[in-house]
Amino acid sequence: MNDPLPLAARIAELRHGRVLCVGDAMLDRFVSGEVRRISPEAPIPVFQIKGEARMPGGAGNVVRNVTALGGSACLVAVVGDDAEGRELSAMVEAEERLEPRLVVEAGRPSTVKTRFIASGQQLLRTDRETTRPIADATADKVSSLATDAVGSCDVVVLSDYAKGVLTEAVVEAVIGAARAAQKPVVVDPKGADFSRYRGATVLTPNRGELAVATGMPTDDDDSVIAAARALIELCEAEAVLVTRGQDGMSLVGRDTAACHLPAEAREVYDVSGAGDAVVATFAAALGHGAPFDAAARLANHAAGIVVGKVGTAVVYGDDLLHAVHANEWSVIEAKIATLAGALERVERWRRKGLRIGFTNGCFDLLHPGHVSLLAQAKAACDRLIVGLNSDASVTRLKGPDRPIQAESARAQVLASLASIDVVVTFDEDTPIALLEALRPDLLVKGADYSVDQVVGADLVRRHGGKVMLAKLEPGHSTTETIARIAK
Repeated sequence: MNDPLPLAARIAELRHGRVLCVGDAMLDRFVSGEVRRISPEAPIPVFQIKGEARMPGGAGNVVRNVTALGGSACLVAVVGDDAEGRELSAMVEAEERLEPRLVVEAGRPSTVKTRFIASGQQLLRTDRETTRPIADATADKVSSLATDAVGSCDVVVLSDYAKGVLTEAVVEAVIGAARAAQKPVVVDPKGADFSRYRGATVLTPNRGELAVATGMPTDDDDSVIAAARALIELCEAEAVLVTRGQDGMSLVGRDTAACHLPAEAREVYDVSGAGDAVVATFAAALGHGAPFDAAARLANHAAGIVVGKVGTAVVYGDDLLHAVHANEWSVIEAKIATLAGALERVERWRRKGLRIGFTNGCFDLLHPGHVSLLAQAKAACDRLIVGLNSDASVTRLKGPDRPIQAESARAQVLASLASIDVVVTFDEDTPIALLEALRPDLLVKGADYSVDQVVGADLVRRHGGKVMLAKLEPGHSTTETIARIAK
């Protein structure tokens, strides 16, 4: 599905959404220090403690990410009647734009995960927890609080860490209430039996969880797609978003083609909470009307950001916006190619049966006439290559005062247009050498030329291609624009 809004606009919309998260909340402790020696008592490192940080984890980290993105959230979870439970309760109550609905169960220990970190890397993790299901009376309270909150939220998240809060009764009640209210349900699942999530909109397992739940391999794209489709049928879901570590993530819909997104992370310091950031971002975007693929792209950016931070970190809206813009610049730079790079892409496109178009020019000051010509050219082919005259070539053709903009600037401006797939700079006065090498199926020039005047027309037609004269927008030319500026 093509999203009519750019990703940056979707990020801005996250501030207006409200997410209901039901699941296993926990206390995350991060003990930082350093290791300088080995213990004389045993072959183990001596960890010298320097500091400690505590924050909500699990479902608590999901809602922290939602509020960090600028949205609001409601958290329904269970804590024990202990010091850690009271500390966790105080933390979530202090969060802005977060409504906590916590149930205290006497005799149940609050879940605490403690990680020991030196030089930015985890050395050890200790867990204090129980995985037994919550009591029936507690489950009734959780179900009541959650179903009561469904109507005031845009989307529901079930954050299952297999610590006993999301019993079958709770899951059934929450999904049933969400479906009745026509609210999407996103599940971060655990365990071997995913059938208990039947009726959810989207499930977000990692590769290993998907393999366990379906009993199918998940080693490559095709096997991931097959397993995801089996899970869609099992759970009567609309889509599955599979996180695949260094291989990025895959979005598989019931009725749409699968979409594979490469990992966005440049450096990985700590994967703690990465899944929480993914589900929070995906759900927040989905709840405010983003299509699955746009929500998945935002979630993929969020994953790349959070693994570059130490601890159960959150992704802020500004983080996400910077990542999206950086990716857009990377895409722009990737469109600017040498002839060898362009030939490689042309060969790949031809294997797919795509029609390749070509046009060329100086494009010194891009104006509406250029934009119109390029749009017409792209509408007539599948992939459009633009041959760009180099600075030296422009000077020979236009005179010593041209170009106004250097070829690198002109190439970047052209590459930023959605209508253009590749920009190749050439140093000759004409693009004949490019046309001989690329052999496009379509050569496009403006209607101020006749076909006989188009450089390379005979060459293109000799190879079976066609020549198209694009309609010109009156009143626009670079020379006229420069003259007006001079006055």
